[in-house]
Amino acid sequence: MADAIVVLNAGSSSIKYSLFALGEKDLSVVARGQIEGLFTSPKFVSKDDKGKVLSEKSWGEGKSLGHEGALDHLVAYLRGELEEHRLVGVGHRVAHGGPDITHPLRVDEKVIAQLEKLVPLAPLHQPHNLAPIRFLMQRVPQLPQAACFDTSFHRTNTQLSQLFALPLEYFESGVRRYGFHGLSYEYIASVLPEYDVKAARGRTAVLHLGNGASMCAMESSRSVACTMGFCAVDGLMMGTRSGSLDPGVVLHLMAQRGMSAEEIERLIYTKSGLLGVSGISSDMRALLASDDRRAKLAVDLYVYRIQRELGSLAGALGGVDSLVFTGGIGENAALIRARVCRDAAWLGVELNEGGNTKGGPKISAENSRVSAWVIRTNEELMIARHTRSVLGLG
Repeated sequence: MADAIVVLNAGSSSIKYSLFALGEKDLSVVARGQIEGLFTSPKFVSKDDKGKVLSEKSWGEGKSLGHEGALDHLVAYLRGELEEHRLVGVGHRVAHGGPDITHPLRVDEKVIAQLEKLVPLAPLHQPHNLAPIRFLMQRVPQLPQAACFDTSFHRTNTQLSQLFALPLEYFESGVRRYGFHGLSYEYIASVLPEYDVKAARGRTAVLHLGNGASMCAMESSRSVACTMGFCAVDGLMMGTRSGSLDPGVVLHLMAQRGMSAEEIERLIYTKSGLLGVSGISSDMRALLASDDRRAKLAVDLYVYRIQRELGSLAGALGGVDSLVFTGGIGENAALIRARVCRDAAWLGVELNEGGNTKGGPKISAENSRVSAWVIRTNEELMIARHTRSVLGLG
């Protein structure tokens, strides 16, 4: 029987899991899946490492399973259906580690209390991330757990890059630029030397483009700046999130339209971005396939915002030696990559059309002064590696 680690990523309406077997040197995926629609029409699917369906279950329309019910099912499934693996640890993705947590932590009551104090900094994410940790502490107290944070990778940012131009007391009380998608960026930093040693040692802009999107400036594989700031709605235009927004717009909506904080929150998190501008979809694939003028406008704005933010990151780094595309859109949308690279010609990026069409990994021309790459991210593996290390497993 092989030892294994489960990685959990709990959101507001879904719980994703990945099961990793512990090898002598690294970890290998045994199965992965999710329970989605927790409060509307719960559905569970689990697949092996080749994509073959291992188990499926649906609770029906209009049913509410909730996080606790979903975890009950998942724990029972792991115990009953995967008997050839012995579960020795659980790793969790946690949105916020605050200003002081710079590395993954083994979870105990003291750590949980510390993380719960950070809920006001990430009210839409932190409570859902912590719910499975509490649940497992109560149901399986002997099972060790580790928390891995999306903000920790950016704690190498200088104070200047984290400051807002507000009275300093706000910074000291936690109002600062934190940055997110850190586990994805950390994974890219860990594998970048395998693709381009110069990029790993130099100045790299990593574009994590998906339903949630951000960009990170790295110098010697360490975070220097991130387009996301105090919250995960800042920076780039996203699937349903607005990205950077003049605060005057929020004040206007409150004063002139009588919108509450909750209504504005829903607007900028779930009704904006690609969905809001196009009026069609938050899915880049659907927009690229559409002839609707608003779909084209949404795509144009998406690429333009990347161009603007890339200039900002180049300024923070004092130049760029390489670009890395990752995330669902970054890894799969060749047209978006091509447009971004062409817009970045002023930086010294020259696109290799054939390489880009094939999906890379290298998509820049041989004589391009700035290299460009497509690297598939693996946040779950990053969490599993951290969990193995933090819990001292193998």
